[in-house]
Amino acid sequence: ASSPEEEWPEVEKAEKLARGAALKWASGVFYRPENLEGLGHYRSRETQRNSSIQSRLKSTVQSYLEGVSAGLEQLRSAVQEVQSVCQELGAARWALLDCADRFQDLQQMRALMAEHVQLASVVQVLPQLFSVQEVFSHTLQLLRGQHLLEAHAEIMMMEHLRDDILSQLHLRGLSSAQATVLSYFSGLQELNESLAKQLWGIVASSLQLVREDPVLFVTAVRIIEREEKIDDTLLLDATFLPPGRPKGWRQKFYHVLQETITGTRFHTPRVDAEGPGLSRHLEALQRDIVSELRVVKDLMVQCVPAHYNILSLCAATYHQALASHLQDILREDLDKQALFHLLKWVLHVYHSSEMMGHPDLLPEVDVSSLGPLISPELVDQTERRYVVKLKASVLEWMQRTLKTEFEEWFWEKEPETDHQGFFQSDLPVHVIEMLNSNIEVTSSITDSLQQKVYNMALEELEAFLGRLREALVQRGKEHQQDRTIPKHYVPYLLAMLNNILALSSSVPTLHPNSSCREVPASLRAALDRTQKKACQLLLEELLLDLQPLCVDLASRKWLSGAQLVNNMCEVIDKYAKDFSRVKKPLFKLLLIECELLVANQYLRALMQKKMVCKSKEERRQFCDRLLQDATQLRELFCSLGLDRSQQNLEAVFAVRELLCLKDTALLSLEVLGFVTKYPDVSDEHISTLLDLRGDVSKEVRHLVLEMMAQHPQALPESYQPIFSTILVPAPELPFCLRKGKCA
Repeated sequence: ASSPEEEWPEVEKAEKLARGAALKWASGVFYRPENLEGLGHYRSRETQRNSSIQSRLKSTVQSYLEGVSAGLEQLRSAVQEVQSVCQELGAARWALLDCADRFQDLQQMRALMAEHVQLASVVQVLPQLFSVQEVFSHTLQLLRGQHLLEAHAEIMMMEHLRDDILSQLHLRGLSSAQATVLSYFSGLQELNESLAKQLWGIVASSLQLVREDPVLFVTAVRIIEREEKIDDTLLLDATFLPPGRPKGWRQKFYHVLQETITGTRFHTPRVDAEGPGLSRHLEALQRDIVSELRVVKDLMVQCVPAHYNILSLCAATYHQALASHLQDILREDLDKQALFHLLKWVLHVYHSSEMMGHPDLLPEVDVSSLGPLISPELVDQTERRYVVKLKASVLEWMQRTLKTEFEEWFWEKEPETDHQGFFQSDLPVHVIEMLNSNIEVTSSITDSLQQKVYNMALEELEAFLGRLREALVQRGKEHQQDRTIPKHYVPYLLAMLNNILALSSSVPTLHPNSSCREVPASLRAALDRTQKKACQLLLEELLLDLQPLCVDLASRKWLSGAQLVNNMCEVIDKYAKDFSRVKKPLFKLLLIECELLVANQYLRALMQKKMVCKSKEERRQFCDRLLQDATQLRELFCSLGLDRSQQNLEAVFAVRELLCLKDTALLSLEVLGFVTKYPDVSDEHISTLLDLRGDVSKEVRHLVLEMMAQHPQALPESYQPIFSTILVPAPELPFCLRKGKCA
């Protein structure tokens, strides 16, 4: 036999560990000699501890042994019970085997019973089946008499009978027999169609019925809801779906109502493309839509279930149908008034308290959630179309106004004057008022349209000024051919100058933004060009009167008296009186240009070299006459309000100084000073002036011209040219013929 240590190696291992731990503890406790005195105490304590542990171990082992004994007893009892159950199951098995033949007899009885139940069901429905045709006829009479609820009840009964039979056939796999049943109940299709036709007719007249006789409309809604419940029930039962289901009559109700709204109000013949006609059409739409939505809110909502949300449906239908209708209208060639009315109606009237924001419709109707009536892109396109139409209208108006303006030139009276006596006409007032009214009226639409019209107005005003210049040029040509026509040519030119000034001051007021009054550079340039053209025509008229007098200037006839300049002063003074009928800035401008013209003509006459001084005395007389003429002309312009510093007649005084110089050796210095003061003077001009003296040698002339070549002059930026506009006639070449015959 094996020893206990071999059978329980864990015990030996545990004992060794315990001994090692005890030795370790004892060596630690009794390391010092003085601790050996407590050895007896430690021994008695450990003895008590061991006794306690052993007693607990014995108690634990005893409880385990008792549990094992109880378990063994239960196992013995379970074995006995299992054996008893096995014996009873065996007996039951033998009993069932004995009853198998009897179960076959019961199966046949079950089949017979099922067949009996089916036959009993058929017998029960036979009276209903035999009366189907009679029910069909009765139901048809009910429909003709508009007894819709009763008729629908009959139809539901027949459908239930048919669907029950079809369901039984479907469950038994007798699909071939379904065609016979459907043929027998074929009259249901006609009844359903007749009922549906009446229902949709009622729905189509719903807006009128809810006001006059809501009972019929409520009946139709009740029938539709019955059918919806039948559809829902059959759809939940996925085993069999009868033919014609689901009917979806609620969706059909929505569709018919929407089609009625769309067809009644918006499938109209072609809309009048003229402004008044379209305005009346939009007003009728506004009135009818608000009226019908009020009927829906006040009456129809009470006749249908809440989940129909009928008011929102109708509002959305009107919104969508109206959006489509407006797009159809915009495809027409609308005039500008129609486009304006449509834009105003879409952007302002539609959402206002006069229509969809009517107090009677709020807060249930909210079209803001349905999106814009027409897209922003289409709004912009429509605005551009309006501007194009308006531009054509403005162009036609301006052409007609311009024609009328120039027809007035041929009247026998002078143009009108303002309270200060300045010539004027109604042209600038009418033009600015017309443009301003078109700009202001668009402020009721959108800022973008107003800006588009403002830009168009400036473009058309600029084009108008171009046509005005062309008309002025044409009138000027016609007047030069016959200066008696028109009779008051100069006063009307002066009135036109005042008109242009009035336009210039009024253009900034056209801008929609009062804080931004800047005029485009191109328009300012057009105004300046038109003003200059009118001034030019006035100066040309003055020149025509001065030219006959300037023919004899700087000639021997002129040298003999002062009558020529006196006559010139009379002409200038006459024109100056006319010029006083224009406003101050224009008068000053005309006076400056008039003085420049006179100085230019005087210098041009000198350059014609109509005489050459033959002696000192003649040269002195020539210079004295120059001094008298220049002084008289200068004083005249000073008396008219033109300062000496602004006059170009100083050039005549400078020429006089050059001509009256006694010592020709100083001519170079004199000419240098003259060229410095008038840098646009040329060699030809100086050479001509030297010729007028009559005493300049070739050497001095060469010296003067060489000095000018050595001192070229640059024109200052603020310099007003005077000599560069004066051409010196080419010298006449000597023409000689030999004596004798021509070859």
